[in-house]
Amino acid sequence: MPPEDSNRADTTGLSENADKFKSTSGYEYSGSQSSTASAGNAGISPNSRPDSARSDSVRSTVEQLVKQGLQDLERQKRTLQREVDQLERRKERLEGEMRSSFAGASQDIAIRVQGFKNYLVGSLQDLVSAAEEMDLMPSAPVAAVEPAAAPPPAETERVPLAAQRFAQQRDRINSLLDQYRTRPDYYGPPWQLRRTFDPIHADRAADWFFNQGGRGTVKSMGSRLQNVLLASAAISCMHAIYDNRLCVLVLATTPERLGEWRRWLQDCLGISRADFGTNRGVMLFEASEPMSQRAERLLDSGRIPFLIMDEAEEKVSLSLLQYPLWLGFAPDPANPSTDYDYY
Repeated sequence: MPPEDSNRADTTGLSENADKFKSTSGYEYSGSQSSTASAGNAGISPNSRPDSARSDSVRSTVEQLVKQGLQDLERQKRTLQREVDQLERRKERLEGEMRSSFAGASQDIAIRVQGFKNYLVGSLQDLVSAAEEMDLMPSAPVAAVEPAAAPPPAETERVPLAAQRFAQQRDRINSLLDQYRTRPDYYGPPWQLRRTFDPIHADRAADWFFNQGGRGTVKSMGSRLQNVLLASAAISCMHAIYDNRLCVLVLATTPERLGEWRRWLQDCLGISRADFGTNRGVMLFEASEPMSQRAERLLDSGRIPFLIMDEAEEKVSLSLLQYPLWLGFAPDPANPSTDYDYY
């Protein structure tokens, strides 16, 4: 059948069906209205329910993601807080270590504190000994009996006697100085030098013994430790000559300096804390007047005082220069000291 005839037959069939529908329902409509209505009904009801289900699923998925993200953030927050706490504790520990072991001059501070402690202990022992020796009885009878003119001649006789004694003991003193310089005995008996002795120390000690007669000043060695070493050599030599009659008196006007003298004399001479104190081997003083009075009493009791004055002493009482043995350290402009300025 040709195409035109088939199209015509289809049109004829549609019109016949429409006529039958009108006759049965009594409703007349056009083909365009029916197609529009059917298309509209098809777009409303079938797809509305899947869209609402899909939006609910998306909302629950988002809520789960947000909840999981919040949980991860909380967990990271707790981890970071623990790390921050650990770092804070480490910071506090480091600050404590820095305060206890590092302050730019921690070793000097520790030395000063230890020296001051040693000085306080020694001073308290000296006070106890002085209190035990105090005479609480009236001193009027003593003033009536004492001969005022007798001590000066005896004292003036001791000055040339010391120089003469050193001249007579020249060989022995030189032998000791040479032993300290070439054959140091680091484990020798007390009152014997136990530290390395350089030729410059030996030269200045010999000059003080033989040219100054045991009474004069010596140029500073550049530090208190070196000065203590030189003084310890002189003390060791004189202790070999005078034995226990020798009594060393050290003048330094601060507790820190006295603490250093105490510690380094113990180290250089091998003596102990029991050798420090009133009427013992070594006595420490902060002022010239008590030192002079103690030296006078030692002379009256038959002992031989040896007075040592620290380099930092800018003024010295003339009363100290009357005694038979004294050693003062004078600043050396060519070799300025480095450890006297931090007090």
